[in-house]
Amino acid sequence: MSESTETIVVGAKAGPRTFGPLTTQMFVRYSGASGDLNPMHYDDRQARAAGYPSVFSQGMHQAALLAGFATDWLGARGVRRFQVRFREQVWPGDVLSCSGEVTGVRPSDNGARLVTVALTCARQTGGVAISGSADFVVPSGS
Repeated sequence: MSESTETIVVGAKAGPRTFGPLTTQMFVRYSGASGDLNPMHYDDRQARAAGYPSVFSQGMHQAALLAGFATDWLGARGVRRFQVRFREQVWPGDVLSCSGEVTGVRPSDNGARLVTVALTCARQTGGVAISGSADFVVPSGS
């Protein structure tokens, strides 16, 4: 966990993390790793035939980037809930910026705290690709 537990208070923010520019090759690799073999993510000709300007990233690809950002911030072992809402498509060349803010802190079991965070994965345009939230159990004052 990279965040000191003393600084986890409502309103605390994680430093943003950027990913990209994203490439079609990244989408292809994610397709193979995830088993999402929809050609809209790797076959530009088929994506254009379907009315899209090009291939586009899988929503779960951005969700994975956002989850990695959140667990780097507050620790993978403490994850209790993670949810996202897909909002905008992500295209080759996009640069994504993940950010997070603590929205709640309350006591949990064994002297730990349950920390709720709001999460955002935004495109360089300012549009939000994914918004989400998560709960983490973190130790009190270590």
